[in-house]
Amino acid sequence: MAPAPVDDSMPARISSACPQDIRDVLYLAWGHDLSGLKKILDVRGKASAQDPQTGETPLHAAIRACGPAVASDDADEGEDGCVEEAKEVMQELFFSGAIWNDVDSNNETPGCVAQRLGRTALYDMCVGAGVRAELLFALMDGYEELSSGSEAGEGAAEDAAAEAQDDAEETAGQTDRKFVPPDAKEKPVTSDEYLKSSLTYDADKLLDADLNGVMMAWETDIMRRSVAALIPDAGPGKRILNIGFGMGIIDGMFADLKASRHHIIEAHPSVLEHASKPASNFGPGWEASTPEAGAYKIHAGRWQDVVPKLLEQGEMYDAIYFDTFGEDYSQLRMFFTEYVPGLLDQEGRFGFFNGLGADRRICYDVYTKVVEMHCADAGLDVEWEESDVDMAGLKEKGKGDWEGVRRRYWTLDKYRWGLLWGQRQLIS
Repeated sequence: MAPAPVDDSMPARISSACPQDIRDVLYLAWGHDLSGLKKILDVRGKASAQDPQTGETPLHAAIRACGPAVASDDADEGEDGCVEEAKEVMQELFFSGAIWNDVDSNNETPGCVAQRLGRTALYDMCVGAGVRAELLFALMDGYEELSSGSEAGEGAAEDAAAEAQDDAEETAGQTDRKFVPPDAKEKPVTSDEYLKSSLTYDADKLLDADLNGVMMAWETDIMRRSVAALIPDAGPGKRILNIGFGMGIIDGMFADLKASRHHIIEAHPSVLEHASKPASNFGPGWEASTPEAGAYKIHAGRWQDVVPKLLEQGEMYDAIYFDTFGEDYSQLRMFFTEYVPGLLDQEGRFGFFNGLGADRRICYDVYTKVVEMHCADAGLDVEWEESDVDMAGLKEKGKGDWEGVRRRYWTLDKYRWGLLWGQRQLIS
């Protein structure tokens, strides 16, 4: 069933219960009254004020006021004078502390609204603001943990809305932010909590104790294409490292290639127990199936502890894949900037499950830009390609592939592959 259309009218978005001081800033943003806004934005919190019922912020209002873009063969014709006014207002709002990923009662960020309305230039401004925020958090040794998808980013699942709530609480003396986002009660996942939790396996998914999807069978096609990209000649004798066994999907594909070395790092006790069973094909028999001792091995422990030992032993690999759970982007960044250069053969390739922010398009796009910049710092150039994701069983929460899963960590119909060229090649 298609979702109900969003009512973008001013009466629907600025409620009758909205306090007058918030109504004032929302009306000024909606009317693209830049001079009027400048007079009141010096008050702390005004740029991120929210209607307590609808969650409308000045950013939402400035974008929503432009309405849907008119379809045109000429891309420039789709952006009218209203957009130019909105851009000036948004720039002033960002400068005054507007929060780029606040969500409203429709669970839309300002960027989500811009995307839905086809306002590309305004969407790009929101992405740019998100990138700046993430880079700033990185410099401060922290991250604005975006609502993100699957394993490489699942630990970042403290929702953007909850992040905004925290910011609101820090705004002492302000009453502008009483809106409770739809996902404010979303429980974040941390690596320590995950490693202590009990897991449940069935034929098509692996869940933690809170019913978070650790790994699911619908990812199989993505992983198949990952293997083809990581090892394009598909010949035997490759040296392979996989971090995060999960359901063993990609390791089963790697095993079919008859690698000369196949190392797996896995930290969760339940996964290690599952992998040791004969039915998994990765137990003691698998480790003993090669004449060279240690050529096939599951290393038990956190990769942060195991990888330095592999480096000390001089291990080198032709293909490395990274797909962990309960860790934020900072850990992935540390791996590809600090460890991949020492582990990967000069002609080797590195990949990761690119689920960074994959439950919201704007978060996915922000992380794309952030990865590009951090890889550039490591001397790598990035080229991205997209492939289709079969959304037949992924469209609705609690249905299809998501039945029995607490939340959808993937909502996008495109998977973004990255090719990073420089001293090494990286493929996501």
